[in-house]
Amino acid sequence: MCGIFGIEGSEDAANLTYLGLYALQHRGQESTGIVSWDGDRLNVQRGMGKVAEIFKERRSLGRLPGDRAIGHVRYSTHGKSVIHNAQPIVVKTSMGPLGVIHNGNLVNANQLRLRLEAEGSIFQTTSDTEVILHLMARKPHDDIVESLMEALIEVEGAYSLLLVTEQGLIAARDPHGFRPLVLGEYQGRACFASESCAFDLMEGALVREVERGEVIIATGDEIRSYRLPGEKTGALCPFEHVYFARPDSQIFGDSVSRARHEMGAQLAREAPAVADLVVPVPDGGVIGALGYSRESGLPFEMGLIRNHYVGRTFIEPQQSIRDFGVRVKLNPVRSMIKDRKIVLVDDSIVRGTTSQKIVRMMRRAGASEVHLRITCPPWRWPCRYGISTPTREELIGSSNDVQQIREYVGADSLAFLSTEGLLGCLTGERASYCTACWDGQYPVQPSRHDVDQTQLFPIQMDDHE
Repeated sequence: MCGIFGIEGSEDAANLTYLGLYALQHRGQESTGIVSWDGDRLNVQRGMGKVAEIFKERRSLGRLPGDRAIGHVRYSTHGKSVIHNAQPIVVKTSMGPLGVIHNGNLVNANQLRLRLEAEGSIFQTTSDTEVILHLMARKPHDDIVESLMEALIEVEGAYSLLLVTEQGLIAARDPHGFRPLVLGEYQGRACFASESCAFDLMEGALVREVERGEVIIATGDEIRSYRLPGEKTGALCPFEHVYFARPDSQIFGDSVSRARHEMGAQLAREAPAVADLVVPVPDGGVIGALGYSRESGLPFEMGLIRNHYVGRTFIEPQQSIRDFGVRVKLNPVRSMIKDRKIVLVDDSIVRGTTSQKIVRMMRRAGASEVHLRITCPPWRWPCRYGISTPTREELIGSSNDVQQIREYVGADSLAFLSTEGLLGCLTGERASYCTACWDGQYPVQPSRHDVDQTQLFPIQMDDHE
């Protein structure tokens, strides 16, 4: 996934970028970084870890002067989770210094990389983002937007990009619109983010979506917009609304909270259950469970409590406690669960192992029945456009029907929201969404050199930065 933020023309650019990244932390926790332009040079700071960890000292942001800045939180889908793949990527070119950040996944990056290496390019990272910089460097123009647009014509797949240059702050979104990117305003100046919640924290305002295939350059209080050539079909990612985006955000022209609530209500209409309570799996299932509760008339209770203080470095004692990985994050409220028939609402089932453990946890807490309801269809195919998913063989929905999945997770009943039901909860046209993870119909196929981009789990840390 990843989260990106940028702001132009503000004396407090680095600090505001820090706040924007803080609001987008849910989109990536592996690394973070900020680069600023001070009128003479780019200043960059990045590291492995969360925003508050990398910028824990005030003087860290003091080393990022200037009124133009971009920042990134990373959730790796292409290239290992190591410091040299952390973004922003900063380079020096004949057009001046460039810093770039990227949310998405290019599906022909390896193919382009092999060609560029054969022509003499030397890569410093294994990230697909660096390919764009090499393509730009080979086609320099006085107007750097022309160079970027020529590079983007060659790449395929998902990208929402921000670039900081001496000419201005540039934003670009791929012609299919896989990943979100929004334009905001702060004290009369342009800012950009993956989600609108980043503007709320700094008391900015959402202006509009960056359109599919649009390239924008902001310089001072001036904004110029360009269009990439050719029309492409829309391929917005509905899983942004199902899970990834924050409920208080507006993306793809729609309220995430409203859509998630309607998904739960539609699921109650499609798959009612005779039960006593509706209980969400926090945090992803909460708003969907509210929708299910209100539509069904069943009371809503927070019967599972999440521990929000579990860090990345928490070590699981092997074989010592069954289901430890789930139990350290979730704990049932036994007084609510005992002897009750529960509708358990979650956002998705991937491998099925976590759902199996949660169902088992509910039974140990005394639930007499557990009816599992999922606010999206079964995952059957891996994502190629920026969501880290297992291989198809690891996806429980790829080789099991709903009854077989129910037996595996141990629920009394199981139902998924239908694809048509889900898309009906969104405001866009049905044909404008990508449904490849559910039906295998990929809008853009990867090159044969890039097929291994779908082999995304697990990520092995191989440094100590």
